[in-house]
Amino acid sequence: MTLLEIAALLGTVVFAASGAMLGVRKGFDLLGVIVLGCVTAVGGGTLRDTLTGVLPAVWFRDERYLIAAIVGSLLGFVAYRRLERRESELELLDALGLALFAASAAQTGVDLGFGVLGVVFIGTVSGVGGGVIRDILAREVPRIFLPGELYASTAALGALSVYLLSFVWDGNAVLVAGVAVTFFSRLAARRYRLRLPTRDPRRSLLEDAQD
Repeated sequence: MTLLEIAALLGTVVFAASGAMLGVRKGFDLLGVIVLGCVTAVGGGTLRDTLTGVLPAVWFRDERYLIAAIVGSLLGFVAYRRLERRESELELLDALGLALFAASAAQTGVDLGFGVLGVVFIGTVSGVGGGVIRDILAREVPRIFLPGELYASTAALGALSVYLLSFVWDGNAVLVAGVAVTFFSRLAARRYRLRLPTRDPRRSLLEDAQD
């Protein structure tokens, strides 16, 4: 098993658990929780494979990913109370899942010969795509569209680092570095409340500048 496969499987488990926990909070039954967890886990990878033309999606060709998604979903369902009380640990796992998916997808883009924008796009979409689908199915505004600490931007930063470092390092070192960049930038964003600027639609740009 390659480091890329290990990263993808770990990310699958982590994201499935986060999706399942949202299902529990929404009052879904066991089947609904598993479906939401699995969609969260494989949604980003499915978008990645569709955009890169690698069809059918990897979880159809390799059932380890679907098994990992089901295991993560069951973990989120069974251990919900314990996990819910450990918000800081959950944030760490979420950051790790984001980093693993973004970096592994970016590495795929590099291997396919994508340019810098293609690598950044595919890494970001893979990192946040499952969560967007999860929130839509749960009838919530997708997290990445809400004002708050940097999230999708950290995935883009990690994907960009994979592209740039691919010129000087080999695949495994690049993958590890990409994971580290997204993971630690996400933690820094939470620690220091880093966020992108927003605009008050009731104010003009001139009024904002005068402030």
